[in-house]
Amino acid sequence: MNTHDNLTQLIDHTCQTYADLPAYNSAGKTLTFSDVEQQSRYLAQWFQQHSGLQVGDRIAIQLPNIVDYPIVTYAALRAGLIVVNTNPLYTAREMLHQFNDAGVKAIVLLDGLADKLTTIIDQTSINTVIVTAAVGLPAVKGTQLSLPELIEQGEQLAPLKAHNANRDDIAVLQYTGGTTGVAKAAMLSHGNILANAEQMNERFAEIMQPGQETGICPLPLYHIYAFTVNMIGLFAMGQFNVLIPNPRDLDALVKQVEPHTINYFSGINTLFIGLCMHPGFKALDFSQLKMTVSGGAALTHAAADAWMKVTGCTITEGYGLSETSPVATLNDFKKEEIGSIGRPLSNTVVEIWDENDQPVAEGQSGEIVVKGPQVMMGYWQRQDETDKCMKRGFFKTGDVGLQLPSGNYKIVDRLKDMIIVSGFNVYPNEVENVLCQHPAICEAAVIGAQDEKTGERVCAYITLKEPIDEQQVTDYCRENLSAYKVPKSIIFMEELPKSTVGKILRRELRK
Repeated sequence: MNTHDNLTQLIDHTCQTYADLPAYNSAGKTLTFSDVEQQSRYLAQWFQQHSGLQVGDRIAIQLPNIVDYPIVTYAALRAGLIVVNTNPLYTAREMLHQFNDAGVKAIVLLDGLADKLTTIIDQTSINTVIVTAAVGLPAVKGTQLSLPELIEQGEQLAPLKAHNANRDDIAVLQYTGGTTGVAKAAMLSHGNILANAEQMNERFAEIMQPGQETGICPLPLYHIYAFTVNMIGLFAMGQFNVLIPNPRDLDALVKQVEPHTINYFSGINTLFIGLCMHPGFKALDFSQLKMTVSGGAALTHAAADAWMKVTGCTITEGYGLSETSPVATLNDFKKEEIGSIGRPLSNTVVEIWDENDQPVAEGQSGEIVVKGPQVMMGYWQRQDETDKCMKRGFFKTGDVGLQLPSGNYKIVDRLKDMIIVSGFNVYPNEVENVLCQHPAICEAAVIGAQDEKTGERVCAYITLKEPIDEQQVTDYCRENLSAYKVPKSIIFMEELPKSTVGKILRRELRK
């Protein structure tokens, strides 16, 4: 892979190498690598010759996990466009901010999502609207086009003039979750994403054979985790990705997994917990499952233990952010240290800094900083924000962590989520991890609230597997936590608020 100068070369080489093998499946539809190459090439020809789009223009992709997602992504990159990954569940307000911030000129979306677009499109620079089906579309400004028809039209056009991007050219604008205010875009270059795919595949090759593995991708491709891990890294290894459009529908997910002999699974803590409680999932054949990767949120011992019991496979936790394309560290396969995020990928330097941006003493906690070829070029049109988080070539993650005696790193919590009780630091992750080890507790989220006596107090929000009362939870916490870490408020809930990826949203609980 290090022979590639850009993602276009990677796409071409991969599709040629594994031409006859299956590349993607979704909702019963399977495409081979040859199909992917052909359809993305025809669409890229249409982009180049008929869309009016120029090299460097931004195109929003607002789709769930269907086979059209990789087709559009690869076509856009082959035509020299910049991909703006967009959550299909965004509100019109969120869409308007992102599209104007990125200066989006074209969008590809499901026809069922066109209603929201209609309400804001006149306030954007979008001129080209492409849908996966042209049935029953509301009237919108610009061109209403059917994706299958454009692929057919592209087939009749002159051959594609391959766009030869440099490694420093922007490939993707990846918007961060916006938890610290207005969402901003990490500028990820061809070189950033290529480097990260190469770094990951170096580790994956220890356990996987190129062109021989089938994997389940339940996390959305608009999220940087699945985008790089599945749609670039595993794709480049010639692996077969089974895309799950809606992972919240566990019954449908199980039916989609059932026909396949699965070798790898990528997921997130909450999904692992939900699946391990699902009777249909427990009945599946896991005899060939050899790799399960977790990211996006802290992996709990409870989830790792349940997954091992149900599938017989360990979970390998990694760590990264949109700004690191995303993967910075990964546990060693079959030697996982649960509760740690593993060791840095090749060519990646991780340090722990104090509040003065200086390395801390060995074993002490501080802010995790990352340096490597996968670190973003900066934030799109936000030099002020870039300057705040980039120091001496390192990206300041905002996560508190430490290095363990094993050499692996551990996340303690987000800097902004830390609770200070009478001058003592309380990290929600630690309290949540303890709570989730109680046999009656399913999930937990911990936040701080103002307190006249102690400055802040610890509040726990909990969902249950079986009945338990507040006093039992308190007694259990007192046995396992220092007094200042024990939750003073315990709230039982039917369900915790979560992002579309399944990450528990503490900020929603603060409201």
